[in-house]
Amino acid sequence: MKSITIKGSQRESVGKVSTKALRNAGKVPCVLYGGDKPVHFSADEIAFKDLVYTPNAHTVVIELEDEKFAAVMQDIQFHPVTDNILHIDFYQLFEDKPITMRIPVRLEGNSPGVKNGGRLLFRKRKLSIRALPDLLPDFITIDISKLRIGQTIAVETVLNDDYTFLHPDSTAIVQVKASRTSVDEELEDEDEEGAEGEATEGGEAPEAEAAE
Repeated sequence: MKSITIKGSQRESVGKVSTKALRNAGKVPCVLYGGDKPVHFSADEIAFKDLVYTPNAHTVVIELEDEKFAAVMQDIQFHPVTDNILHIDFYQLFEDKPITMRIPVRLEGNSPGVKNGGRLLFRKRKLSIRALPDLLPDFITIDISKLRIGQTIAVETVLNDDYTFLHPDSTAIVQVKASRTSVDEELEDEDEEGAEGEATEGGEAPEAEAAE
């Protein structure tokens, strides 16, 4: 999984006054959990742009003076009016400890069901998984090139040995539903086969007559 580096400074004071002063200076107060003790730090709000304002999932490398911590964003708070970032919680990563993350789903291919007028319903744009940090994927890619009208791709069809899905196996990820303009693909296939048969029979008679 791709990683974003956040350069910050440790906070000596964590009171309301110092927190307000940080925000007024365009910085975001943060806490890193998961280690021996919580680490309080701050960083410029713009440093979180590529981490927060994106549909993609990323891990983080937090650089504080001479220390570096691998982490993932766990929680974020926004101002209710300005939408400025008020606070972010991070969770420290360790190579031998699994972590839970929500990973975006990416669809690949063109669905024949949609081509025939069906409606594509993208039920789960992100899926929660649990895995070791080195095995976290950037995306969960799903091939919809064989997805016909009335069919569903569920979690049970995309299971992977590298990570565990935190959803029931029957959870629908993407499906194609019939619409008023959709065409029954099986009937369409049968019509094509029938037309081919008629063309063959019609083509053989003239040859027989010519041979005679």
